Amino acid sequence: MKWLESNLVVIFWAVIFGEVVGYIGGTLEQMTWKPLQMGVSMAVVALIAVNGITLLSRDDQASSEK
Repeated sequence: MKWLESNLVVIFWAVIFGEVVGYIGGTLEQMTWKPLQMGVSMAVVALIAVNGITLLSRDDQASSEK
């Protein structure tokens, strides 16, 4: 259950930060801002990064304990 809750928090904050950065970047570059696309893509990137780092560090800890 802790894993699910932590991933939901990551998704929430990734969408919030993605929207803010996408809006600011779109305004500075004078491009159209697509909020749904930016939020979903940032959520996917954040989930891959967080879970990838967790899996890599877990494997590294297991190999160093042997």
